[in-house]
Amino acid sequence: MTRYQMLDPTAELSPQRRARRAPPARLDKSTIGLLSISKERSNEFLDTIAARLDARGFKVERFMKPTHTKPAPEPILQAIVERCDVVVVGLAD
Repeated sequence: MTRYQMLDPTAELSPQRRARRAPPARLDKSTIGLLSISKERSNEFLDTIAARLDARGFKVERFMKPTHTKPAPEPILQAIVERCDVVVVGLAD
């Protein structure tokens, strides 16, 4: 099994290793979260993704960081954890 290493992109002093979570076997009963980091054009990208997922019958939840210059606030992260099975982050670079 390949091990995936994820690092926190913030200015951490000591990186933490996190094991990659296994993806769900199926997405048909999953809630898919779409997180905009609030960079220019990320909403347009996620609008397209949301429309395509919706057309296929997936349940979609939208979230947005207040600014792309800081990590998402704890309440947004908590809502994602509580309501979503998978998450797509909309970067626009």
